Amino acid sequence: MGGDDTWSSALHRLWQAASRAEEVSALADDVYAPLLATTGVHLVVGTRWEDRQILRYMRALAAGSDSPVITATSRSVPEAAVREPGDEPVVTRIPVAALDDAGWPEAELLRRTPGATFVVCTFRLDHRGWASLGVGVDASADVAAVEGRLAQAVDVIVACHTGILQRGREARRGADDALLAEASLQMDSSLDVEETLRRVARIAVPAVAEGALVHLLRSEGPEFVAATHVSVQQRRALEEIGRENPWLAALLARRGEDEDTVFLSGPELDGSPFADTAEATDATDATDASDASHGDGDGARPGAAGGDRHSTVISVSTLRARGRVVGSITFVYQRPEARLPSSAFLRSLATRAALSIDNALLYELRRHAVLSLQEHLLPSQLPVTDQWDLSASYEVGDPMLDVGGDFYDAVTRPDGSIALLIGDVCGRGAEAAALTGLARHTLRTLLEQGTDPGTALSRLNRALRQERASRFLTAVVTTLAPRADGTALLTTCSAGHPSPLVLRSDGTVSEVLTGGLLLGVLDDVSYESHEELIGPDDTVVLFTDGLTESREAGGAFFESILPVRLAALRGFDAAHIAESLTQQAKAYRASGQDDIALLVARWTGVPPGADLLPHPLQLVRTAR
Repeated sequence: MGGDDTWSSALHRLWQAASRAEEVSALADDVYAPLLATTGVHLVVGTRWEDRQILRYMRALAAGSDSPVITATSRSVPEAAVREPGDEPVVTRIPVAALDDAGWPEAELLRRTPGATFVVCTFRLDHRGWASLGVGVDASADVAAVEGRLAQAVDVIVACHTGILQRGREARRGADDALLAEASLQMDSSLDVEETLRRVARIAVPAVAEGALVHLLRSEGPEFVAATHVSVQQRRALEEIGRENPWLAALLARRGEDEDTVFLSGPELDGSPFADTAEATDATDATDASDASHGDGDGARPGAAGGDRHSTVISVSTLRARGRVVGSITFVYQRPEARLPSSAFLRSLATRAALSIDNALLYELRRHAVLSLQEHLLPSQLPVTDQWDLSASYEVGDPMLDVGGDFYDAVTRPDGSIALLIGDVCGRGAEAAALTGLARHTLRTLLEQGTDPGTALSRLNRALRQERASRFLTAVVTTLAPRADGTALLTTCSAGHPSPLVLRSDGTVSEVLTGGLLLGVLDDVSYESHEELIGPDDTVVLFTDGLTESREAGGAFFESILPVRLAALRGFDAAHIAESLTQQAKAYRASGQDDIALLVARWTGVPPGADLLPHPLQLVRTAR
């Protein structure tokens, strides 16, 4: 037989090839040729089996031939099941004449070459299947030595296959980790509940599965939110299934609090919209698993005869965060078993998705709570007579933050005048909200009783000091008193607050020059009043610094263009002016998330000698 030195060299080359191979089949030339060079060997043949009896691949090389005979198939050979090895390789000698074609597909090839004995080593590659490597030998062969060489070659093949699987697992683990990291990044970048759920579905397809459905758990049961599929037609079908299918609804209801991911396939899907059928169904039917966009061409298994479809598998993972179930994600797979994700990966993805969804839900609850509390800190109605056109606008800078400290109000006074007030408490949160309520209601009560603006601010400052308030606030109070000549007297006091602006009927804009120390800092502070007259169609605009401090990308503040923007609004009513300035400031700013509050009063004027006693009042809802 061939020299041991020659075989040793060949074995060394085989180990080197095995360390580089990405597929076991790449070792074929380095295995077959040295074995065929062994004395007495006339044929080398290898087979690959799955599920005990499914022949996937056979390769044979005969002495004197330059090209091997290769057969790729999916043929079931039931009698071959008895050949399946255990955990250790098994070497067998069998007379070629004794081989039964029913269990030995190699028999036909062996009979075509010289040799009376088939020496074959069967071995397990992984949990899904096994393989064999054998040679046909004649009487000149040293069978024991041949058996040794077969065993050595099989050792290399098994080691190569194990290494490939290990590298594959590591590569997949790296890909899974990257996908999980990207999924977390994408999901965490949105605090909108439905958008987060849609991102969960989009991220998973096609990397994890061919399709995905996401449901949110409501008090009345699962609520469908999002579905996606690599095929547009299948996506539409999945959306219908997610919304209306009773089988899926019952499955999700049964899952309840179960934490483990469950996989369903075959008979477990009977009666479901995912059940496999023997024949192709309409493209809009969700049971159709063949679509060119699946990534496997026509949906057939690689090498499968007749264009077989991959059996549909679904998995359901419960989305649980902080001890409560927030929803579920259902994946639909139409791919080989080897490409199904692991339960551990799905659990990790579900955990990340659940946390993102829960964060979005908590944010939504917080946002509603902030907006609701903010509403209760503002007047629901503003007084209006035929002499005054009043309106207000309030824009929350960032609902993710806590309730802000901006406030405003307008009250009628016993002498027929109207008092406008606006203020801003430092900071946000519950303490700021409490101080906001105290400030607004204190000023409102005092002004309704006829207290002048300066005294009202001084008494509020005293109250804040007595309450040992830890925050300061700014405010401005303006009274508007009609005069017999059709003008109105504007009396203004400010406690460290931005000065009001007056838009005259001719389009000019002026600032009400007044100033004073902010509230809640020192005891016994007094405030001076500033008086000026306004005429018919003149408009007074009070605002918080969220308007003026809106900053564009270049660093300029909205304050620098506010007079020009206000002048452009000449002739419009109070509601339009308030809303327009708010929206312009929002569109202007690239940074800054402070709340914006505006209070606008347009003096319509009264004819000379008219009754200046209080007019009957109406109440209109203020802008929020």
